[in-house]
Parts: sequence; structure tokens; C-alpha cells
Amino acid sequence: MFEGLNMGDLGKMLEEVQQKAKEFEEKSASVELTAKSGGGLVKVTANGKGEIIDIDIDDSLLEDKEALQILLISAVNDVIKMVEDNKKSTAMSMFGGVNPFAGGSGQN
Repeated sequence: MFEGLNMGDLGKMLEEVQQKAKEFEEKSASVELTAKSGGGLVKVTANGKGEIIDIDIDDSLLEDKEALQILLISAVNDVIKMVEDNKKSTAMSMFGGVNPFAGGSGQN
């Protein structure tokens, strides 16, 4: 079953994968993505790791709790989607265009 398997090559491959994963995480942490809702009345910014790092709310919304909640939910959901899309595209570029999320067939 393991005939011809060179453990040295396997170790090298594992090191390369670990290095790529570290690069991916570092690159993700430095990315900032911003989603807006209500024509820019609410802005939510997240880093590439998915951590919310800033929320900006226009003063005009401070007296309309329901509108604020709706716009905030929308912006948060949008920025989460942006983070996921960014992770996928970054992973694809780091792995030479092969989509690791596609279940084995390569590109989308």
C-alpha cells in the first residue's frame, strides 16, 4: 500500500502545506472588508479572519431603533459573505487556481 512512498518527500510536502496555511492566515488578518447598508448609513468593517473591527452608524439612525437594527443586520451579513468570498479567492490563488472547496474537480 505504501510502496515507493518517500517519507522525506511527504515531510517536505507537509512543511509546504503548513507554510501556505500560515501565509494564508497572515494575509487574511491584514485584509479589511467593508459592507454598507441604507445607502451608507451603516458601515461594518471586518478583517479577513471574520472579526468585526469597526461599525459606523449615521447619527440620523440613533432615534429609529428598528431601522438601525435592520440596516445593521444587513451590513453584518454582507460583510460576513465578503469575508467568506475573500477566503475562497485567496485560497484559490495560493493553491494555483485549484479550488479546495470544490470537492475534487478543480476549478468552479
